[in-house]
Amino acid sequence: MNTLQDAMAVIRKYAPDFNAKVGIILGSGLGSVAEQLTHAIAIPYQAIPGLHSGDVHGHASLLVMGYLNDIPVVCLKGRLHLYEGVSYEAIRNLIRIVKQLGAHTLMVTAAVGSLHEETPPGEVVMINDHISIQPGNPLVGPNDESIGPRFVSLEDAYDPALREMLAKIAERLNIHLTEGVYLSVLGPSFETPAEIRAYKKWGADLVGMSVVSEVIVARHCGLRVAGLAAVTNLAVGLSLEKITHEVTLANAEMGARKLIKIIPEFVKAVASESF
Repeated sequence: MNTLQDAMAVIRKYAPDFNAKVGIILGSGLGSVAEQLTHAIAIPYQAIPGLHSGDVHGHASLLVMGYLNDIPVVCLKGRLHLYEGVSYEAIRNLIRIVKQLGAHTLMVTAAVGSLHEETPPGEVVMINDHISIQPGNPLVGPNDESIGPRFVSLEDAYDPALREMLAKIAERLNIHLTEGVYLSVLGPSFETPAEIRAYKKWGADLVGMSVVSEVIVARHCGLRVAGLAAVTNLAVGLSLEKITHEVTLANAEMGARKLIKIIPEFVKAVASESF
């Protein structure tokens, strides 16, 4: 049984002729971006073989196909997290569905903690690299050469040309956009002050509980990747504010207002390129 083929068979019943150009993953509290899509078709994850709904507040667990600036996009409204007990297989299937639907580019978004006081809640940071301390790797196991090579380079995991494009878009929109390294932890517990001090010494600028596995799978199957992170809090030890998921969701709205402006312009610019 091929779970990916089974998943696509179900999706094609809802949207037989839909072919995306760009995929978008929406992190905690950032689902409002999907509300911009026109002619949208939404499928719950649990209706798709190999997937299931997440149980994290702020993640709707919907695959949404529609149009943004008249460009066909597939939007993952809510992601799957390893800390929920989700398997790497489910994460692989979710990203490979984006590829199977025709997308050549993946925009990853996430709500993050900032390791720098000068990058406070409400700021948006472009991810330029990552560090992972999550257990394992989503590509462990037999490799399917029809999807991607056994060994994948992550030297330019976050595409330099796409980063340059994002920088120009943000400048044009008068949105302050810095770059930073994303460090991925397993969660669901937040980090300790000692861990944050260590991560800063490693060169991390942002910390979160996702992104990396998705990016590895995306690069393996040939998707170009860009990443935007909405800062929802200063990491523990850098602020007197107690870190909670409720604070994360509330502050994510500030970043979402900027993403709602950046992402449609990014989609339009990427769609105009030749691949």
